[in-house]
Amino acid sequence: MDVFGFAQFPYVSSALKYVESLDFKLDELFFDRAFAQVRERGKERVLSAIGEGINRPVCTDRTGAEKELLSYPVARILVSCINDGYLIKKYAHAEAESSYEALRNLPEKELKEFAEEFKIMNEIREREFVIHFTDYIRHASVFHDPQWKLINRKMNHGWVHLSREKFSRILEEAIRKRIESGMPLDVPPEICAALEEQLREIRDALSARKSEFSIEMSGEIMPDCFPPCMAHALSGAQSGVNLSHSMRFALTSFLLNIGMNVEGIIGLFRVSPDFDEERTRYQVLHIHGATGTVYKSPSCDTMVTYGNCYGKEALCERISHPLGYYGRKSWLLKKSKPPKESTGKTYIQKE
Repeated sequence: MDVFGFAQFPYVSSALKYVESLDFKLDELFFDRAFAQVRERGKERVLSAIGEGINRPVCTDRTGAEKELLSYPVARILVSCINDGYLIKKYAHAEAESSYEALRNLPEKELKEFAEEFKIMNEIREREFVIHFTDYIRHASVFHDPQWKLINRKMNHGWVHLSREKFSRILEEAIRKRIESGMPLDVPPEICAALEEQLREIRDALSARKSEFSIEMSGEIMPDCFPPCMAHALSGAQSGVNLSHSMRFALTSFLLNIGMNVEGIIGLFRVSPDFDEERTRYQVLHIHGATGTVYKSPSCDTMVTYGNCYGKEALCERISHPLGYYGRKSWLLKKSKPPKESTGKTYIQKE
């Protein structure tokens, strides 16, 4: 891969080696006026990630390609200086997503080699890509669509068959994991200080973005009374974590059962990096009873079975259902002190 390829895929190991071979000191990237455009492009990458997604420019010469390549470490450092969990996830997702079309357009041999960069065992058989089921589970487990379930995939002797598009999607997820796991970087304070102008603009955009999914709490809903498992799930959802399918169902049904409305729950999941409003709305409405069946949240035994029981405490020992915990805790809270008007914010809303 040459510098034009590195500009498209700056997170591969050979791209780092190329940057290290360039004739400049790292400090120059953040302090020297000659790299002002690189810093500006790094800022643009992060702002685009917060917004509608990162667009990769077409580099027609080596200088432009190197500028694009160098803007990637600048962007990672900007994100690391802010060190916000949601921003890290959002940025990693946007970088990976912006690579998808480029991956799809790679020749088969290059796409195969690209996968090997991420230690994904793969072969090409009859114009299909096949990967070992262990690699498939490792990367496809975060996808909620039923078509990605292993039982719905063609598998032969432990090898899962994938179209070019789905193979590229697996690679996109591998890229996201690599970028996200590599942040936050340990950035010296003087570098963050030198980038304060860019950081201020990013913080403003991040604050505006978060305000879009912050919903005023109202009514008698009391998050302080959530059982530990639901408090854990809610915290993860608010931070942009891709919850497992079983945990998403448990949290959604629980919130609906205690009286929160559909729009509020959709707003809760809006922070997820791979949020799809149409699909989320369908799922929430389905659980709410759009097809005639109103689903009750899973019992404690079911939560344990699916590995969704977190932070078990004394009250949990006397309760067999998260709704029972919520009812008991809210009763105790109301008994101990008079109702108090809420002035805080959360990502939930009552009917």
